[in-house]
Amino acid sequence: MGLQVIIFVLYLFYHVQNPVTGLLSAGTDHKDAWVRDNVYSILAVWGLGMAYRKNADRDEDKAKAYELEQRVVKLFGEFLLKCFTFEISGAFQVDKVEKFKRTQSTKDCLHAKYNSATCATVVGDDQWGHLQVDATSLYLLFLAQMTASGLRIIFTLDEVTFIQNLVFYIEAAYKVADYGIWERGDKTNQGIPELNASSVGMAKAALEAIDELDLFGAHGGHKSVIHVLPDEVEHCQSILYSMLPRASTSKEIDAGLLSIISYPAFAVEDINLVNLTKSEIISKLQGRYGCCRFLRDGYKTPREDPSRLHYDPAELKLFENIECEWPVFWTYFLIDGVFNEDKIQYREALEGILIREKNGIVLMPELYAVPSEKVDEEYENPHSVDRIPVGKLPHLWGQSLYILSCLLAEGFLAAGEIDPLNRRFSTGFKPDVVVQVTVLAETNQIKNLLQDHGINVQSIADIHPLRVQPARILSNLYTMLGRNENMKLSGRPHRHIGVLGTSKLYVIRNQIFAFTPQFTDQHHFYLALDNQMIVEMLKIELAYLTSCWRMTGRPTLTFPITHTMLGKVDFLYFKHSRLLWRSRTWVGLRGDRWCDCFNI
Repeated sequence: MGLQVIIFVLYLFYHVQNPVTGLLSAGTDHKDAWVRDNVYSILAVWGLGMAYRKNADRDEDKAKAYELEQRVVKLFGEFLLKCFTFEISGAFQVDKVEKFKRTQSTKDCLHAKYNSATCATVVGDDQWGHLQVDATSLYLLFLAQMTASGLRIIFTLDEVTFIQNLVFYIEAAYKVADYGIWERGDKTNQGIPELNASSVGMAKAALEAIDELDLFGAHGGHKSVIHVLPDEVEHCQSILYSMLPRASTSKEIDAGLLSIISYPAFAVEDINLVNLTKSEIISKLQGRYGCCRFLRDGYKTPREDPSRLHYDPAELKLFENIECEWPVFWTYFLIDGVFNEDKIQYREALEGILIREKNGIVLMPELYAVPSEKVDEEYENPHSVDRIPVGKLPHLWGQSLYILSCLLAEGFLAAGEIDPLNRRFSTGFKPDVVVQVTVLAETNQIKNLLQDHGINVQSIADIHPLRVQPARILSNLYTMLGRNENMKLSGRPHRHIGVLGTSKLYVIRNQIFAFTPQFTDQHHFYLALDNQMIVEMLKIELAYLTSCWRMTGRPTLTFPITHTMLGKVDFLYFKHSRLLWRSRTWVGLRGDRWCDCFNI
């Protein structure tokens, strides 16, 4: 297998990778470079570089490891600096990031493909399904993984702020209709974007992976750390769980979901949902040569008209039972088998359909299609006709994942080396969450009044130097994050902060801040003046924290007692047995019911 890996990597270097930009073209006769394909295709180089460094006994091997790693850095670094910030007709791609954060329009998104030699865009904003949140998310996910593995990809604070804005670009993926992993959007292929589980899942994984990551590695500081709001991650997870195993409104199942239920995203924490989605893919999409992308997929079938970008409304019926089968999906099963200690899973089947050259090198074709003269026979008896390889040879995306799986299966790499952020443990056991509720009096007058009724609390002034602010202040602070005048980036759009974001402490300019939840802000909504409504919202938020908290440490909800709560001599009093008073802090223990309130 070692010769196979080296020859493929050399093929990438000398025939596919541009020596100036570092981008990988789709093939020797096709100069376009897709974002998603570039990320997947460079994984074999990254894996081989780590294998050389791990087993380097000679200076020559160390030099090879260094060159391989720098090839990866060149692709990721040049891709970031040139493609995402390249000027075309007076407009920058970075300007699209700024616009998309507010409009989330298909015309304001980053392009999906670029010229591999110049980094310029190759088609207009409305001439391709450019809005592919999963592609940008995949880039951020592996930027995080590769940085954690020791590679230095980001070098300046300008680049850091741009990456921070890419985080804001994808954080609303749970409500963005895009064209998905196959660039076609709606299953009917008429250029209609829709909400895709593969995009939501990849965005969730990228947000989790890059959160609190120092892009300068061991040489960084607080300015080079990327920040993600936990509430946005939870929104992505909620929508993802509500969709699976369905891929979108039009697609009942999609083999692209393999990338989010397993390597590289590991976005689903419910093992039962993972197994259900996997079984749906196997039962409905798997054939003799791989898996079809989704049911009634007409791409490169004999009945598809390649001269048209989109289909006619009633054309899908023509492609039933003759969908092309993609070997690349078996590479996902191979890698998944390595993570699950089943290294022989799908390997024999995949090796049986690879194309073997005269020199012994095996190549992975893009897909297998039904011969045009046997379409009717296959339609009547699915999976009965021998198929022929069509499309790109090798398919760089699939070939790269196949080589990566072989490096893992043969012991040259360990699972933790291609997943240094340990996302593979996402379905592991998680301990119960204990929520801390800190009750603070707004003023000393309220503090004294509560003490008269046997409730000992501190006032906000008592806990100095720790400062307490409402959630709207935290929203304003986040709008400053990622601002960069040189690149004309404004940072995060002003959006409300959820209870996950306000239930942790922040260090800002060497001062510790705690933030009260949004539902207690009387300036935000008049219902915050209703004590009973506050009580109900408190119960809901505590239950939400218990089920959704994923960060280290305990969540701390800061609950203020204000003058308006004590109107008519009524105020909140926690009496439930599951709330205990410890060191001037209300600590909520396990359970669905958290507190009871009544008037004294």
